[in-house]
Amino acid sequence: MANVGVMGAGSWGTALALLLHKNGHQVTVWSINQEEVDMLSSKREHTSKLPGVKLPEEMIFTSNMEEAIVGKDFLVLAVPSPFTRSTARNMKPYVKEGQIIVDVAKGIEEATLMTLSQQIEEELPQADVAVLSGPSHAEEVGRGLPTIVVIGARRKRTAEYLQSMFMNEVFRVYTSPDMLGMELGGSLKNVIALAAGIADGMGYGDNTKAALITRGIAEIARLGVKMGGAIESFTGLTGIGDLIVTCASVHSRNRKAGYLMGQGKSMQEAMDEVQMVVEGVYSTKAAVKLGEKYGVSLPIINKVNEVLFEGKDPKEAVNELMLRDSKAEHTALPWKE
Repeated sequence: MANVGVMGAGSWGTALALLLHKNGHQVTVWSINQEEVDMLSSKREHTSKLPGVKLPEEMIFTSNMEEAIVGKDFLVLAVPSPFTRSTARNMKPYVKEGQIIVDVAKGIEEATLMTLSQQIEEELPQADVAVLSGPSHAEEVGRGLPTIVVIGARRKRTAEYLQSMFMNEVFRVYTSPDMLGMELGGSLKNVIALAAGIADGMGYGDNTKAALITRGIAEIARLGVKMGGAIESFTGLTGIGDLIVTCASVHSRNRKAGYLMGQGKSMQEAMDEVQMVVEGVYSTKAAVKLGEKYGVSLPIINKVNEVLFEGKDPKEAVNELMLRDSKAEHTALPWKE
């Protein structure tokens, strides 16, 4: 049995805390919000984010960061991506040398263009940082529905240790050394999911969504490989797998926000209605900057950015994508003379 601290009591942190408890580990969940801690401790259910998922009495909830970190075999960092750096910074006095921290959020910091693991390593150089990613909605993991994810780490033994901690009969875990590719896939797919939601909100069909998913993963892989990620990460669970579920699922907050914008709501109105952090909004500007930095064409991501931040009409954005210059799908494939 391991002693685990989960930093963040949102839907994903709570679902993973329950999973780890069911695997026989002692789990302490931290939230910065004392009202949330009181609600979880008394009701034994996250009534707004995971309704109907009961939390055992043995799970501990606290707003004391030291209590959640000190003496733990590993930590799960599950705060929304905009708060990853600040939370890691606040954790520093309590994190011991070599302590394993597995980040489970997805995002890129606009100011630095750093992935979340890079931010954590900068703030907590003493930690052994890993990531968990893949097609995995909290609502389904909380209910025990079959799910498959990937653990990425610098060291094989860290990845395999975490694999053994998380894996069970309904939660299968693979390992990978490609943390960068995993994180880029997990972050950038949220931007494409906004586009898929916008298309749904405008009443477009399955053909449109299939095109967005397929051309979306082409953009993500093009950029990710140029940055040093492995193509396997983009063709696997942390790339196309995560993109499919985020573009298609009723649980996807990014798709839902896009859907509301496709129906005519502003970005802020859509985010307010979703009532959870829409991480694709925070990653879009960073993705555009990365495309410019590495000289990679990102037509879908650029149009999402224009809709979100430049007042572009979604229908006009779709028309501009459709009317781009004609070209071959795969330019590297040779033609016979």
